Amino acid sequence: MLQLIIILLYVALTAAIGIWSSKKSKSSDSFHGTALSVYAIVAASAGEWLGGTSTTGVSEYGFDYGLSGAWYTVSNGIGIMFLALLFAKLYRSFNSVTVPGIIEKFFGVKARTVSSVLLTVVMLAVGLSQMIAAGKLGQSLLGFPFVPTVVVFAAVSIVYTLAGGMNAVASTNKMHLFVLYGGVLTAIIFALIKLGGIDNLIRGLNGSEVSKATAAAIAAAGDKAAGYYGRAPKTAGGYFNMFTIGFTKVSSWIIASVLGACTAQAGIQPVLAARDVRAARKACIITALVVAPFGFFTAMLGLFAKALFNNGTMILDKSGELVNGKSALPTLMMNLSDNPIVGGIVGGLVLASILAALSTVAPIILASGTMVTKDIYQRVLKPGATDKQVLLVSRITTAVSGVICCIGAIALVQASAVLDIVYAAYSLRGAIFVIVLFGIYWKRASEPGACRSMIFTGAAAVGWKAFELITGRYPISDHITETYAAVIVAVITTVVFSYILPKKKLA
Repeated sequence: MLQLIIILLYVALTAAIGIWSSKKSKSSDSFHGTALSVYAIVAASAGEWLGGTSTTGVSEYGFDYGLSGAWYTVSNGIGIMFLALLFAKLYRSFNSVTVPGIIEKFFGVKARTVSSVLLTVVMLAVGLSQMIAAGKLGQSLLGFPFVPTVVVFAAVSIVYTLAGGMNAVASTNKMHLFVLYGGVLTAIIFALIKLGGIDNLIRGLNGSEVSKATAAAIAAAGDKAAGYYGRAPKTAGGYFNMFTIGFTKVSSWIIASVLGACTAQAGIQPVLAARDVRAARKACIITALVVAPFGFFTAMLGLFAKALFNNGTMILDKSGELVNGKSALPTLMMNLSDNPIVGGIVGGLVLASILAALSTVAPIILASGTMVTKDIYQRVLKPGATDKQVLLVSRITTAVSGVICCIGAIALVQASAVLDIVYAAYSLRGAIFVIVLFGIYWKRASEPGACRSMIFTGAAAVGWKAFELITGRYPISDHITETYAAVIVAVITTVVFSYILPKKKLA
């Protein structure tokens, strides 16, 4: 009950802060973001990178593979630093609030439109996955039905985002960042106390130390645990190896992050709204330093959950299911202390930190609405629109983006294969930046070539992942993931189509 009260209070506070920010969002420019301070940029931008995957996702990797799961946020930090050092100044100099608007500078309006559609799909896919995670959190831990939980979560996110726009995102994310770090650090302290120290962590991680109670629970679970230990390290040392998860996975994450950081609208929009170039670059560097280490903390929580699982302390989650990587972090949060009052307070605070990570849906739907409004409505459909009309359309498209994510989450919650294909959109985002690089550095890169390359690259990214899901392997080699495939297709098709469909010569 204490946990539920804390979470409800946190949701109410988030909504209140967002709505309070509405007084700063009276124009379309302020709604999309303008003259932001360094701290506001860091808070708003970090929300793109510290989402549900950086908490429940990385802890799952920590439970299954160990600290190497931290590469997810380390890769994001590397990507943001890449943006800071090489492209933040260039991007900010264009005075565009969207990534497709920057793409237009090199390729033209048609390329802007195509990239806006593709990047909006990517943003909606990410928002959909965050809403599914929020719904499952309420369902598995608090006993709430999935659909009402998602609807309420979506409604709160939409309301305060519509009220305050970028100002609401920046203001609420300042609180979210504090809660995120405070929550995971608190959880580490209490989990270590519950475990009984580092020595017990090492013993619990050794495969030979699996307790009789755990072995019995695994045997009783039957198919649920079949093959489970086959993918886990056999000794504690393997859990502390930064490459246990596999070099292919690590390199794929780094490439996708380095390239994707330069086309991630939700992460870049605050940077484009910086008060000046210096603030944009400084904010990117600080954001990278904030994001990169976070995965180590959540991966450690996964390790604590694995050790407690192995020694028989934490076998089942609240629904009676065998604890596995996916449920490890939430289950650990519900069992941090044997004292019900202390456990309720601490567990509630840490669950609020998970909810803070999932609240990145606000900048995501804002980013989607911004691209549709600025790149399609204002640039193509109605170039002469007044500021009042642009602000109205911005709010409408942002709201529609939230509704689409909500409906998609409800419709696809059981379709894990479909969701995996949707996640492959991340690879598309990185590959689009490869096309942008051609526009910056290769004079022969043409608008028709770029447009067709983006379409082919999108098909390759999704198709590559679909093939792997159907057959259990990638088309050519298991070392060539959808990230590599999308980048390769982007390079080849941009060059080929730019030669076949060259730039039009000026009269």
